[in-house]
Parts: sequence; structure tokens; C-alpha cells
Amino acid sequence: MKTDWKDTKESFEVMDVRKATGNFLTGILKKAGQVEVGHGICVVQTFEPIPLYSAMADLGFEHHTDKTSNSECRVYFHRTKIKDAAFSGAGDMPLKPTAVLNFKKIDDSLADIVVNFWDLTWGKEKPAIDLKTKLLLSLANGVGAGRLRQATRELVKAYATGVTVAELDELFSMFVWNGGIGTFASEIGPSTLYAAYQRIKTLENNGRSRNEVLGVLMDEFGEKNPSVNVIPH
Repeated sequence: MKTDWKDTKESFEVMDVRKATGNFLTGILKKAGQVEVGHGICVVQTFEPIPLYSAMADLGFEHHTDKTSNSECRVYFHRTKIKDAAFSGAGDMPLKPTAVLNFKKIDDSLADIVVNFWDLTWGKEKPAIDLKTKLLLSLANGVGAGRLRQATRELVKAYATGVTVAELDELFSMFVWNGGIGTFASEIGPSTLYAAYQRIKTLENNGRSRNEVLGVLMDEFGEKNPSVNVIPH
């Protein structure tokens, strides 16, 4: 008789990140990469870490969640196969919504509400709007609201999902049209968003592959960039 892995979940190594103040995702994925098939880890957080599910699935993990109290959620991840993550340090998608940790510092229940709202917006299995289009819309909304930090993050994620330079060229032309030449010249042109866009164009013109370009983007416009990072240090 085959044993259900959930029967052995209490033996999994525990990673308690309830008191984590920084981005704990990289540490979890690094640890997960060392787990052998048939074994697992348990992540403990004050809210259900829904964005982590797809990242771990990208590494070959199944999960089971137990909400033991209003301030403790235990997620057991069991590795069924070895898979290479699509994006190093991020699993299935770069620049995860780490800003949810800022809400946790206010109230655990608020963080739980925010992460479930994120799942409603971004986690649907059969969305009516495809992910690339949704990211471009979110990018444009960020620019329109003056949230260029958010727009930069969406740009990197959109490029990771396959957006082309031609599509970005048309999008940035629309920013000039909708926001005006003066706004573009004084606000968007000097921004990290525009720098990331131009970096993509330059690298592609120099013959770099999409994966190579994405690697540069993550290094220069990822969480290490203070104009992109959403967790205060």
C-alpha cells in the first residue's frame, strides 16, 4: 500500500519565517533546491504565502496547507520531481510581490487579505486576460499613477513572459501621447523604468538572447536596486 506523503509531513525540516523582515523567498528556494525527491520542507508564516506555491511547483513540489491559528500557517512542500526553476531565485516569475511583508508589519490579518487579493488578481487558473497583457496593463497603470517603481517591476516581469521590444516601443510612445511631452521628458525619461527599457533595446541590438537580457535586468533592476526594491532596509 502506497504511503501518502502527508502522513510523514511532520518530519519535514521547518523554516519559520514569521519574524522575517526581508525577502525570505530566495532563502526558501535555495533550501528547496537542495531537497531530494520524496522529501520536503515546512514553511511557517503568519499568513498563507500563496505566491510561493507556483514558485515551488516550478521546482517540482506539491504542497499542503494547515492554518493552525490566526497567526500561524504551516505549508508543507513535498518534492515529487527535480525541475530547474524558470528564473533563478524566483521560481516561476521574477520580482514576486514581496511588498506583502510591509502589510504584515501592520497587521497579520491585513497581510492575509492582501495576499488573497493578489491571488484573485494574478493567480487565476484560467484568466480572461493573458498574463503578458495583464502585466503591460499594470505597467501602464503604474506610469499613469506616477508609481514608476511598480512600473519597472512590471516591465521586468512582462519581458520575462515574452513581451517584445516592438511592443515596448509602442507602449512608450503611448506614454508620450497620454502623459504629454513635458511629463515624459521630466518624469519618465530620467526614471529607472526608462533605463530598464533602454537596456533591453541596447542588449537585444547587440545580439544578446532573451535569457541573457533577463539576467542583466535581474542584476541591475531587481531587488538589489533601491529604486525597484519594495522592502525597506
